[in-house]
Amino acid sequence: MAWGYLTTVFFLATVKFMFAPAAGRAFDLPFWETFFTCFAGGTFGSFVFYFSSELLIKYSHNRKVAKHEEFERLGITIPFKKKFTKTNRFIIKIKRSLGIYGICFWAPFFLSVPIGSIIVAKFYGKLKKTFPLIILGMGINAIVMTLIAYIF
Repeated sequence: MAWGYLTTVFFLATVKFMFAPAAGRAFDLPFWETFFTCFAGGTFGSFVFYFSSELLIKYSHNRKVAKHEEFERLGITIPFKKKFTKTNRFIIKIKRSLGIYGICFWAPFFLSVPIGSIIVAKFYGKLKKTFPLIILGMGINAIVMTLIAYIF
């Protein structure tokens, strides 16, 4: 076993899940090692960011409020920031069309594991079935992407 390569693929999957199977293929890891390492890395990343998302959202909000207060204190006008970006519209479109399943399966895959897990927790964090759906999505995406990486 190549522990260095497995560790690299694991940590790549915790951050950017979509590219981890290609890295496993590039390191000449066997199919099943790549699959299980990607699945474990994606699941670990989802676990960490999903369950710490409330703290991260609160931290971000407090930081934004402090920055706003500091600008007001200094007399600096705050530039207008767009709220409806292309990414936000894409996320809302997926939420409306595919619902909880689309967000749980595709947000961690297409955006990134940290951002996708935080978005899922923000929209559906109170539901008990949300995190198991993320795990299921990670498994399906891991097998499909590993197959694609090893076939092509």
